Amino acid sequence: MQPLPRDFLTQRAQYYNLTEEQQEAFVERYSSNKNEQEIAETLHITPNAFRTRMTGVYRAFSISGKGPGKARQLHDILIKNYQNSPASTIPDPSNPAIDIEFLVQQAREMVRAYIQNECGTMRVLDMTHPIGLDDIYTHVNILETITGRRRKGIPDLLQHCNSEDFERFARGKIIEERVPGLEAIAKYSKLIILGKPGAGKTTFLKYLAIQCLNRKFLGNRIPIFITLKDFSEAVNQPSLLNYIIQSPNYGVSLSEIIHQGQALVLLDGLDEVREEDSHRVVNEIRHFSTQFRDNHFVITCRIAAREYTFEPFTEVEIADFDNTQISNFANKWFKNKAVKPETFINNLEKSPRIHELATSPLLLTLLCLTFEETGDFPANRSELYKEGLDVLLKKWDAKRGIYRDQVYKKLSPQRKEDLLSKIALTTFEAGDYFFKKKEAERYITEYIRNLPGANTDEEALQLDSEVVLRSIEAQHGLLIERAKGIYSFSHLTFHEYFTAREIIINQQSSEEALQKLVSHLTDKQWREVFLLAAGMSSLADTLLLLMKHEANHLIDRYDRLKQILDRVNNHPGLLCYPWDCYDRLHLIKSFYSCGKDPISKLFNLFNYSNNKFLIINVSANRLFLLKFSPTPTQNIGSSFCQHLASSASEIPIRTKILLGFIEREYILGVWESWSKKMEINSMMEIIEITNVNEYNITSFEEAQLLEWYCNANELILDCLNSDCYVSREVREEIEETLLLPIAEIEKRKTEKRQSP
Repeated sequence: MQPLPRDFLTQRAQYYNLTEEQQEAFVERYSSNKNEQEIAETLHITPNAFRTRMTGVYRAFSISGKGPGKARQLHDILIKNYQNSPASTIPDPSNPAIDIEFLVQQAREMVRAYIQNECGTMRVLDMTHPIGLDDIYTHVNILETITGRRRKGIPDLLQHCNSEDFERFARGKIIEERVPGLEAIAKYSKLIILGKPGAGKTTFLKYLAIQCLNRKFLGNRIPIFITLKDFSEAVNQPSLLNYIIQSPNYGVSLSEIIHQGQALVLLDGLDEVREEDSHRVVNEIRHFSTQFRDNHFVITCRIAAREYTFEPFTEVEIADFDNTQISNFANKWFKNKAVKPETFINNLEKSPRIHELATSPLLLTLLCLTFEETGDFPANRSELYKEGLDVLLKKWDAKRGIYRDQVYKKLSPQRKEDLLSKIALTTFEAGDYFFKKKEAERYITEYIRNLPGANTDEEALQLDSEVVLRSIEAQHGLLIERAKGIYSFSHLTFHEYFTAREIIINQQSSEEALQKLVSHLTDKQWREVFLLAAGMSSLADTLLLLMKHEANHLIDRYDRLKQILDRVNNHPGLLCYPWDCYDRLHLIKSFYSCGKDPISKLFNLFNYSNNKFLIINVSANRLFLLKFSPTPTQNIGSSFCQHLASSASEIPIRTKILLGFIEREYILGVWESWSKKMEINSMMEIIEITNVNEYNITSFEEAQLLEWYCNANELILDCLNSDCYVSREVREEIEETLLLPIAEIEKRKTEKRQSP
């Protein structure tokens, strides 16, 4: 019902001699659009007490009868009274000259409570309480070209991928221009926004409603927010117009607003409508948007949900978050919380695979929830990825009460994971980060033909595979059409996860499967698969021992490389220090770095995560180890270069030379000039490790093998430290013999067996 001014209502109450309590109830009832419960809460009385007061009001106005009709009858009387009053700005319905500005103003107040309640907050996943939309909303961008409709081949997609930055490979690089979301809405009066699951479509629509309500965007219109699932399931299947005007949230007065073309009609979740209701709902939208074409329309729908055609509508796609949007979201999320946003962002940037997931607003929310709880991401990333997949495969729809049609009855969520795992391993082994639609359908056909009761007709199987592929894209967003007829996994992270899952879960960590995996030990593209496979294993002993065996034999035939290992492990200048495996590993890396390019730089700095050592290659033929003892609050490794550039008073530094070397005076002179600019007070020791020329790596083959050897052993160490489950005996064996030549390993094993 149309609200009336409180002053006018107070005058009417006094004219009819209402008691103070009756007047209070009367004014609150007809000056707002609140329901009985809300009014009672405002007046701090019970709903029964409110109804008792209103009974006295109706009696004073000589309105008899029972039921809700009395409230409407009194409202009609009040409207006529107000129209005849000198202060009235309500147009007379008999007057054809309609004051549309007044209608918009009144309607805005009428819908305010509902829009604020429906669209002003959000609560997703495991949030313990709803949060204000303004407290979390991050502006979205729009792609005016639908990615899945680009006519590009696989070579075209690969052309825009950076092969050196493998993290970007599977998603491809969207080179189309991004348009701010509000700009796209203003540009097109009839718009369909497509997007992957969890892309932020509903949140964006809610934001539009709030902005319009507060006259910050399309302020001359009234927002009408409709959840299409609710509309499709409404009793008696009303038309869209009747659904709006009969709703207690809107009301009949919106009819004139719609007829005058002053509404912003927001239709959310076309993909969430059940298949049996789909035809009717689509026809209703077509009819409504044609009949009332002067209104502004926005529809949201998942990509690939169904084949819809709305002639006058423009289709766009909601873009993934970029780095700026991720930072903005994180800054809002962690504002005034114990975990600081910069901590989250820094940790995210250190893990490119996890960072890749953050481009999805839904998965970014999951990452924020996880990080807020523990202050870090889990060391075993397979657990985090599994939780993300559970959200996309099961929880996201279920938590919102959406149950989609099972397009293929025998394909449960578990079997979908098995199917995706088989596709992942097949394509990953072939290096196919993009694959054609026909290939994807062939993989699906091969899988579903073996399910119980599967159709044996090849043509029927082909049709089934097409439906399954489309449903996996639309319902879960795990396979994405990157260009017309070309697919990939939505994230490289998920491609790698499902590849590891096929090896460990489906193939049950068989010796053959693990041996096949280990054959990829030197392929950097497989690095994450190894880490995930170790994390998924119920016991990672066999995998890690196979990896170590493979790594040991990489340099077995090269004496010069084995001499380098011996030098690093047995140098007298180093034995007195508590070197861990990572320290020795990074020192070995210096040899092949210098050997491959012996005159490249005067200084070759390696940044150590433990902040204990920096390696310097002086004059390109000698290696020196600089050992620092920093204070607990200093991060020397990460800020070393900044320290060198900073100005500070001269700080005395004790220098200890363990071994003599030709460039002694030179290196000390350089170090003294640096020390004058450093803001640290620590003990520094310089140790000459070796004359590089003594172990000069002259061939590319030797340099390549040593690099592979170092990377393989680093991967083994990372697996051990990834919170994977490994027996204590195997862990100790690996840590004690890592980076040792095979002969030395066998010697130590023999000594261990012979020891009492």
